[in-house]
Order: sequence, then structure tokens, then C-alpha cells
Amino acid sequence: MDSTEPDHDYSATLEEFTNYSKENTVSVNLHAGNCREAGCVITVIFNVIIFLLGIIGNGAVIWITGFKMKKSVNTTWYLSLALSDFIFCATLPFLMSSIVTASWIFGLFMCKFNSFVMTLNMYSSIFILVIISVDRCITVKFPVWAQNQRTAKKASLVVVMAWFMSALLSIPSAKFREINTNQTSTVICYSNYEDHHRTVVFMRFTFGFLIPFLTISTCYSILICKLRANQMSKSTKPYKIMTLLITTFFICWLPFHIISIIELNKSKNAPHDAIFHAAQQLSATLATANSFINPFLYAFMAKDLKKKCYSFLSKIESAIDEETRSAFQRTSITNSVDNRLSTAV
Repeated sequence: MDSTEPDHDYSATLEEFTNYSKENTVSVNLHAGNCREAGCVITVIFNVIIFLLGIIGNGAVIWITGFKMKKSVNTTWYLSLALSDFIFCATLPFLMSSIVTASWIFGLFMCKFNSFVMTLNMYSSIFILVIISVDRCITVKFPVWAQNQRTAKKASLVVVMAWFMSALLSIPSAKFREINTNQTSTVICYSNYEDHHRTVVFMRFTFGFLIPFLTISTCYSILICKLRANQMSKSTKPYKIMTLLITTFFICWLPFHIISIIELNKSKNAPHDAIFHAAQQLSATLATANSFINPFLYAFMAKDLKKKCYSFLSKIESAIDEETRSAFQRTSITNSVDNRLSTAV
């Protein structure tokens, strides 16, 4: 075995749009300095769109929730979600460069850092969505406690803890990232998990999808049952927004996890066929797209779509502000209902 060649693990990670292996370095990969294949061109175009819309959209949410609106629990959640997506979108130019040139020119540190940020975005996004779901459930299920205990300061502490856990779970993405120069003098940035590939994929699927999915599903089941029983929600927009956010996340990330699991059963010596390579690119691009969709979900929830483009910033603020008012309204109504029940008893 040639020690100068990377022991590629066929890991379907976001940063691996261009895959290299010891056995087949050119059959389905993009040639260095050449991006003429349709798949490569489409991938680059999509990433340029995601980068521009992600920076603008998430930047707008950060500005509004961070500087224009009064700090609250809800604005803290959405500010954190927008920050995660904004940081991820800011690293896309490095990825686009590697796709176009099929080479990594930014050194080992950026190779590790880029992979770390991408994985950090996946974990932090889903953790924040889980936190929001649990928060909604607690607000409706235990309104008195929520009214006394839900503060922006505590919400900020929870967000810090979520980011800390996300960073810990993202360490393997940086630790096992390496650069190497292949036989054609092309520098590549790749994941060398050695014997830890299954562990990393299992960890990503478990903490980045399975547990969050079960937690969110449980919270929403409790939430829907409680709301239907008390009929205390006058506005459904906050729930529509959250439902769309969560549904979009799982639609974007499920193919990525499926491809990662499928790869575990692929032999390292098996040809890296073009169809599977296309599936990798598609699932990775779809996962990347999640980072620019969220802010547009806030803006396009209103009824008159024709006016959306002319009032994008105000719609984002209005959607988040309405959710904040609705949360307080639900708590007040629930307190009133509970007080009447207590008096009757």
C-alpha cells in the first residue's frame, strides 16, 4: 500500500463533493482545474445561490433579532439558529473553490476548520429546533412555571450549552481531517477515519437525527393534544412556522444520513460509481440548502405573497414578534383556565 495516498473512507460528508480513493482517482471525480461536467456546474451554481441567499437572509434575521427587537426567549432561539446558518454559509466559498478546482489550496487548518463548521451547523441547528420544541411544550403544559421561569438570560444559557455540545460532537470532523498530495500533484482535503468510520456515522445519525426526531415528535404530540383540549390558540402562524422549520430540516438532512449509512456497507475496493457519486452530491447540496431556507420561512408565512418581496425585513420581524405575543397569550389564557378549574374544585 502506498503511504502517500489517502485511505479514503467514502464518507458522504458535506465537505466531500470531490472524492478520491487509492483505487480510482479519476473515474468519477472532477479533474483538477476543470469543472465542465454538468453535475459540477449545477453544484457550483446551487452553492452560489445558497451562499448569497444564506448570507443576506440570515444576516437580516441576525440584525432584526439582535438589534431591532426586544430581547426575549423566542428571539434568542431564532438569533442562535440564524447565527449557525450564517457562519456555515460564510464557509461555502472554500467549498466552492475545492469543487471547481478539485484541489484544496487553503492548508490543513482550514481543511479541519471547514469540516468542523459544517458539522457544527448540523448539530447546532437541530439542537436549537429541539430546544424550541421542548420550550413550546413546556409553555403549554406548565404555563404557570413557564411564566415564572422563562427568561431571556436562561434562554441564552441554554443556547450556550447547545453550542458547547455541538462543538464537542463536531471534534471528530476536525480531528480526522487531513490533506495529502496525490500522484497528479493535486492537494486534497479528506477524512481519514481509519477504524472509526462506523462510530462517527452512528454518532451523527443518533445525535443529529434520531434522538432529535423522537424528541420533537413527542413534544409536538403533547402540544397538539393540549391545544386541542383547551382550544386556546387563536393564531396558528407560530405553529406553522415551527412545523415548516422542522419539516424542512428533516427533508434536507435525511438523505444525507441515508447516504452515509449506505456507504458503510460499500466496500472500499468497490468502484465508486457515478450514480452513487451523484447521490452524494445531491444529498450534500440538499443539506447545505437548509442553511438559507429558514429566514425565508419567517417572511413568506403571511397571506399576501405579492407583497413579500417588498417587505422582507418587516415580515421576518412580524413573524417572530407574533410568535412572542402568541406565547404570552397562550400562557395567560391557560392560567385563566387553570384558575377557573381550581376555583370550581
